[in-house]
Amino acid sequence: MNFTILDDHRDVAVDARIAGDGRVLIPIAEVPGALGWERKPQGWCRGDICIPARVAAGVERDGNFVDLAAFAELVDRPYAAVPGLGVAAVGASAAERASALAEGEAPDFELRDVAGVAHRLSDLRGRKVALVFWASWCGCRYDLPEWERQHVALSPEGFSVVSVAIDRRPADAEPWIKEAAATHPALIDADGTVADRYQVLNVPTVVWIDEEGRIARPNDTQFATDLFRSMSGLDSARAMAALERWVRNDDSGLTADDVATYAPQVTAAQQQARTEAALALWLHRAGHPTEAAAHFAEAERLAPEDVTIWRGSMPLLGADPMGDEYFTRREALADAGIPIYRPLPDWQGATKE
Repeated sequence: MNFTILDDHRDVAVDARIAGDGRVLIPIAEVPGALGWERKPQGWCRGDICIPARVAAGVERDGNFVDLAAFAELVDRPYAAVPGLGVAAVGASAAERASALAEGEAPDFELRDVAGVAHRLSDLRGRKVALVFWASWCGCRYDLPEWERQHVALSPEGFSVVSVAIDRRPADAEPWIKEAAATHPALIDADGTVADRYQVLNVPTVVWIDEEGRIARPNDTQFATDLFRSMSGLDSARAMAALERWVRNDDSGLTADDVATYAPQVTAAQQQARTEAALALWLHRAGHPTEAAAHFAEAERLAPEDVTIWRGSMPLLGADPMGDEYFTRREALADAGIPIYRPLPDWQGATKE
């Protein structure tokens, strides 16, 4: 049967077979194109990494097929599927995400703006960048004009803002981008690909990236205005002054060791949740709302701290992301000791509340 594998947010079509117990079997010949691993005499290999043949044989079936769920487990990647609807999702391992962020190099990506023009982060090499994650369902949407002003004011100093809306429907973000009259790259991460790579748990999240493409300040809750200071307790003037100090004086307020210390942590549950959410999004777009809702719910159960998943899915599920349901869930997180905002220690060394 025709089958879709969501390989770390990339759709790949394969010819699969569904076993009697519901397991998804795909031809060995299709694994390299679908998952990037190749069967060699010594085992399953990707680049210089090989899983010995005696171990790899445990995921092979009938000589010509691979059990997709077993293979995902073998290579330490999260897996979710609805075999009857012809789709499975294979995400990135927590170790892979954590290792990439710990190395301090900003993950490159390509996204499109509202006009459909593609932009790559690496195109801005040689300039400092504030990577600003936001969403139409967050009060931080009102900050976009101020981020645009920062972009214009500091651009002559070799600085750019790159804003990334994590809305699942681009049309939800578009009016706010147009209202801000954005001249900076204002991009839309409709599939959650970039938010996943940067381990974004809520918005606003801002990452500072230096001229060499390295992270100068990891994920930080920064508001550009004080519209929601009563809720966040964060001082936008202080954040914007620090941003200007970094751009003009190359003072990020953090040492290289600090950057490594504050690199986002990544758990297996979070990566499983993102895989469930990717599957749910595909199901929603394919016209299967009931199944989509079930997988969004599973994602929230696995990683309730990932507000981008459950709050970002509310518009798709017919719920108000700024209504009573949101505040009820927010209160439940607070009662469980799970923070909504995750500011880094401030620039004077005191920890923000």
